[in-house]
Amino acid sequence: MAPYSLLVTRLQKALGVRQYHVASVLCQRAKVAMSHFEPNEYIHYDLLEKNINIVRKRLNRPLTLSEKIVYGHLDDPAGQEIERGKSYLRLRPDRVAMQDATAQMAMLQFISSGLPKVAVPSTIHCDHLIEAQLGGEKDLRRAKDINQEVYNFLATAGAKYGVGFWKPGSGIIHQIILENYAYPGVLLIGTDSHTPNGGGLGGICIGVGGADAVDVMAGIPWELKCPKVIGVKLTGSLSGWTSPKDVILKVAGILTVKGGTGAIVEYHGPGVDSISCTGMATICNMGAEIGATTSVFPYNHRMKKYLSKTGRADIASLADEFKDHLVPDPGCHYDQLIEVNLSELKPHINGPFTPDLAHPVAEVGKVAEKEGWPLDIRVGLIGSCTNSSYEDMGRSAAVAKQALAHGLKCKSQFTITPGSEQIRATIERDGYAQILRDLGGIVLANACGPCIGQWDRKDIKKGEKNTIVTSYNRNFTGRNDANPETHAFVTSPEIVTALAIAGTLKFNPETDYLTGTDGKKFKLEAPDADELPKAEFDPGQDTYQHPPKDSSGQHVDVSPTSQRLQLLEPFDKWDGKDLEDLQILIKVKGKCTTDHISAAGPWLKFRGHLDNISNNLLIGAINIENGKANSVRNAVTQEFGPVPDTARYYKKHGIRWVVIGDENYGEGSSREHAALEPRHLGARAIITKSFARIHETNLKKQGLLPLTFADPADYNKIHPVDKLTIQGLKDFTPGKPLKCIIKHPNGTQETILLNHTFNETQIEWFRAGSALNRMKELQQ
Repeated sequence: MAPYSLLVTRLQKALGVRQYHVASVLCQRAKVAMSHFEPNEYIHYDLLEKNINIVRKRLNRPLTLSEKIVYGHLDDPAGQEIERGKSYLRLRPDRVAMQDATAQMAMLQFISSGLPKVAVPSTIHCDHLIEAQLGGEKDLRRAKDINQEVYNFLATAGAKYGVGFWKPGSGIIHQIILENYAYPGVLLIGTDSHTPNGGGLGGICIGVGGADAVDVMAGIPWELKCPKVIGVKLTGSLSGWTSPKDVILKVAGILTVKGGTGAIVEYHGPGVDSISCTGMATICNMGAEIGATTSVFPYNHRMKKYLSKTGRADIASLADEFKDHLVPDPGCHYDQLIEVNLSELKPHINGPFTPDLAHPVAEVGKVAEKEGWPLDIRVGLIGSCTNSSYEDMGRSAAVAKQALAHGLKCKSQFTITPGSEQIRATIERDGYAQILRDLGGIVLANACGPCIGQWDRKDIKKGEKNTIVTSYNRNFTGRNDANPETHAFVTSPEIVTALAIAGTLKFNPETDYLTGTDGKKFKLEAPDADELPKAEFDPGQDTYQHPPKDSSGQHVDVSPTSQRLQLLEPFDKWDGKDLEDLQILIKVKGKCTTDHISAAGPWLKFRGHLDNISNNLLIGAINIENGKANSVRNAVTQEFGPVPDTARYYKKHGIRWVVIGDENYGEGSSREHAALEPRHLGARAIITKSFARIHETNLKKQGLLPLTFADPADYNKIHPVDKLTIQGLKDFTPGKPLKCIIKHPNGTQETILLNHTFNETQIEWFRAGSALNRMKELQQ
């Protein structure tokens, strides 16, 4: 067949029409649906092409893949200001995905908007509320019983407002999206920070807060600061024990947890073709840990193979026709360029306590001895949204089979989390699950489980120093089991399996030997496994609920006495005055992630009840005044007490307050509760050295002021006993700093400048009290 561009030229001459009209004709002829579940919602490569051509003509330069997809979804490609790192883009995403913990607040906000239906295809995925305790089936039954009220709310809200509903047990949101909804060139937003997983299928998939999802579901253009583009050129090829996970572990070590902030990481180069589609998804998924807006790979034959295997050969064929728009232009410019030679890359393991502390597996044992980290591995955990593909399970099973052949089982406890019902059913059919059980593993439910702290861990007591190794993506203090002394390391599933067999961080499977039950030494061979099953995937149980065509009789009930769900009340509008005499609730010392601000684990059950979940506000943050967590001074009583209690005291007595934070404040999860809670309890501003992208946006959406020190050293000028006055709000304009007067107890004052990134639209959110309030004003 002639190349697409040549075919277009011939049709142009024959029909006498512009190029994008021809593209439209071709797309209409194909009429390819976005997914099997939405047969009347089509892929619009014609519009993508049209917008790219408009922008290319304006910018007059080669475009990166990220730019093609992002700019291809502009609301106004002809008039939109486009400057990387500066301008705010107004975009039209193709779809929205929400996991159950964040969907509760997102749907409550959508209900408050008064709109009858969502404007774009949207889905809810039940994966966060299932606690790992006894094993898959038992844990799932328990979760359905405990969370019945929440699941019923999400199912009925989905049915009422036109949102597809994936029932508990269906799998982790990102695996479901990869199997069913992601495709090359899609712009998808999801209310989970690991939404970038879809970049493994060539899409721009971005994690957001619930309020952003509400905007898109309401049909409002979604705003995103025009991202910079970091290029990662891959050369060589993966082999041996080195896996796709090692690529992102290496990149995380280079860029650190904030090195990707405000940028899309775009992988390219000849090494890409040595990575499977699900391996690319692994790399993009964990890109969230470097603060990146998202990550993406160019469309290639590995993606085509995956699309075909998951029943979407029609999408692959259409993508082939438009491939020029699904890869970067030759000679395109990256704001930063990193090169990784896959042939030289060694297996890595990152941690503890931060995902950017990178070590080669061969060296981590010596480092652990030097640092005093526990060498004995108590638990090895594989799976999660990052590493639960068929290939991942196959490579782990390949390691397990070798150990079993020599009579060995795991020295450490060992758990397996399938990424989806389809993966679970297929690895059961093909024997992988039984091999891993024979090694001593427990197969958990198709859910997030221990990765997000949903783990009823019994083998240690809180405060007991221990080590775990996981194939997860995040390893902040206390994240997996709420024990601040658990040293969590992240690595590939096959390395986790090997280390769980050996039981120690000092084991290097590339060079070290194990001893079989016969007393003979043997070395594990590098695992090899199929990237996709030879037979078709087994879909397992049907766990999807279609929204009905007619939802007029559908009711969504929220009991006023519920402890799990609570309808939202509008936040108060700005009173038109500067913020005088703000009390400092806490001055945070060091790392403060969204886990520190709004803990997960047992608190997940309150994600639909704002007042109840606000009782976990900043309980993990370290107070610089005393070096303790969840202990702050009440400025009125002078007594120390829990952070939420002190905030409630201030709210009750009409005392407005601020938080002072350090670098990269709010890194980690997309949970908007970390913004809703301080707003609910009386905060007016969060002042830090720098913010993580999603959290900064979430704060703006809820009518708060995320501000940064013009001079980071000014962090040291503020003390917890001071009061602050923020001036300049009457003349609040984009790019203009605000004044902050620091009032010390001894009567002296200092004035510093505070920067912000508000644009005109976001300033309107602040004045209205929240983005949702502003939406309602515009409706009126």
